[in-house]
Amino acid sequence: MEQEKIYPFEEALEKLNELVEKMESGDLSLEESLKIFEEGIKLSKDCQNALSDAEKKVQALLLQEDQAKELDS
Repeated sequence: MEQEKIYPFEEALEKLNELVEKMESGDLSLEESLKIFEEGIKLSKDCQNALSDAEKKVQALLLQEDQAKELDS
């Protein structure tokens, strides 16, 4: 089975915007639209996962900062 590529957040978001523009053009067949929609769903999930990971990192950093402040008090 072919391994799906996971794009960095910015690249995935750019590709997602390109897919939206293609679909909005109305020039695609039903089969092409479904293929692009499927790719868009995957890119959307990649973006959501990247944002979730970033949020977890920020929360961890804020927690470390709070703990360091408590030790200094």
